[in-house]
Amino acid sequence: MSSRTGVVCHDLYKQHLASLPHVESPQRLQVIYDMLDAADMAGKFVSISPRPATHDELAWVHSHSHIKRVAGTDGKDHMSLDPDTQTTPLSYQAAKLAAGGLFSLVDKIFDGTIKNGFALVRPPGHHAERDRAMGFCLFNNVALGARYAMNTYGVKKILIVDWDLHHGNATQNTFYTDAAVLYFSTHQFPYYPGSGYLTEVGQGDGQGFTVNVPLGPGHGDAEFFQIFKHILYPIASAFKPELIFVSAGFDTYVDDPLGGMKVTPPGYAAMTRLIMDLARSYASERVAITLEGGYHLTGLKESVRAVLMELVGDSILTAGNLEGLEKGAVPGVVDDVIQVQRPYWSSL
Repeated sequence: MSSRTGVVCHDLYKQHLASLPHVESPQRLQVIYDMLDAADMAGKFVSISPRPATHDELAWVHSHSHIKRVAGTDGKDHMSLDPDTQTTPLSYQAAKLAAGGLFSLVDKIFDGTIKNGFALVRPPGHHAERDRAMGFCLFNNVALGARYAMNTYGVKKILIVDWDLHHGNATQNTFYTDAAVLYFSTHQFPYYPGSGYLTEVGQGDGQGFTVNVPLGPGHGDAEFFQIFKHILYPIASAFKPELIFVSAGFDTYVDDPLGGMKVTPPGYAAMTRLIMDLARSYASERVAITLEGGYHLTGLKESVRAVLMELVGDSILTAGNLEGLEKGAVPGVVDDVIQVQRPYWSSL
C-alpha cells in the first residue's frame, strides 16, 4: 500500500545552533531522523523536500523589521535575539526552510499525494511574535502554514491544536481577532511565557475562537485524552475545520527536563487519533503536524514515532491503553473551560 503520510526532513534544520550548547539542540532532530532510517520504519512515509519561505510569505505573519532582524543574523557566528533565543550562521536559512517545510507539506496534502504528514523541522515557531523572536522561535511556522493554506488553497476554516507544554502566545495573538482560525491549547500554567489564561477567548470577530486549557503540573495520558474528548472534540465538531494543524511539542513527556507533565507515547498517539477522527469527519483527513518543543531525546523520539505510526494507520495503541484512557478521571479544569466557552459553543 502506498503511504498516505508525508514527512519533511532536511539536514539544514540541524545546522541551527549546531555549534552552541543549547537545550533546543540539533540532536533533537538527529534522534528522530535516525529512528526514521531504522529498518522497521523504511518505506512507511512519503519524503517531502522543503523549500524556503520567501520574505513576502513571512510578512503574512511577521513585520518587515522582524524579518530583517532575523535575516541580519545570516552568516554571523552567534547572535542573541532574546535571553532564550540564539542564532548561529545558518539559523536564518533553517528558519525560512522550517516555515517553507510546512508550506511544502500543505502542498502535498492539497495535491492529493498524501492525506497527512509531519514537518520534522527546527527552529520551532509558536512563540515567535509578529515583531520579535522568543522562546527558541524565530518565525511562527504553524501560523505561517495556516496563512499559506488560506492564501494558496482558499481554506476558510482552520483548527490549530497546540499540545506543547508552553502556551503558543504568538499563534494565539496572530489569530486573536480571526473567526477563520480556531486555536486550542493545553499548556502548563502559570509557566513560560505567562499567557494562556482560560478567559483569553479571542476578541471582536475572533471571540470564542481561542480555547485555552491551563494546567497545573502532573497531568498524564488519561487527563489529556479526557480534555481532548470533552472540550476539543465538541468545539471542533461545531466549528467544522477544513484543515487541521498541530503544534506538537513533546515537552509534556513524563521525563522532560523543562516540564512537569506525565504524558507517554500512547498518550500522544491517542491525542493524534482524536484529531484524525475530527479530520476524517470534517477536513477530508487533512492533518499537518509541525514539531515544537520536547527536550528528553529518548522520549522525543518515541513520542514522535507514536504520532507517526498513528498517522500512517499502524497504531501503537492497545485495547488496554484505550480502556485506561476512557476510564481516566476528568480533570477539574474541564468544567472551568466549559463554563467559559459555553456562551460561544452550544455543543458543550
